[in-house]
Amino acid sequence: MDEGTPIQLNDAARTASVGVATVYRHFPTPEALLETVATPGFETLVSHADQALADGDAWTALRDFLFAATDAVIADVSLSPVFAAPVNALPHTTELKQRLTALFGRLLDQAHAAGAADPRVTQADMVPLMCGVVYAANVHPAATEDRAANARRYLVVLLEGLRTRA
Repeated sequence: MDEGTPIQLNDAARTASVGVATVYRHFPTPEALLETVATPGFETLVSHADQALADGDAWTALRDFLFAATDAVIADVSLSPVFAAPVNALPHTTELKQRLTALFGRLLDQAHAAGAADPRVTQADMVPLMCGVVYAANVHPAATEDRAANARRYLVVLLEGLRTRA
């Protein structure tokens, strides 16, 4: 799948060497197919967020989750369009996105409560900022490893701006 190119179910059938009817029977829409592809990535991020909430240090928990999220989005091109979609084809996708959003909110709230994160920066601020990190890393044609390293470097810059100082 090329980033920005809509999935065509006929192309998916051809690539998978199965009949078109087989693909349509399992995935009624291209969005359902994309969400199915993205599901393991979202499940892994939910697990990372759950684990991060158990960390005793609010800043480390937030930082480590954001690194995991950035790495996941760079490695799996299905995550960004599914997360950004205003409507989901599958109920499970809706549940995963809501859970992930709620967990991230809790991580940010913990960092605020601990005095580790600038209280003026909201969850609504963080979504476009994280999109910007991923976009910046993907703008330059580079190997996946280079994009991942760039994304982590840009995320460090973002986190340094977010972190409060004693």
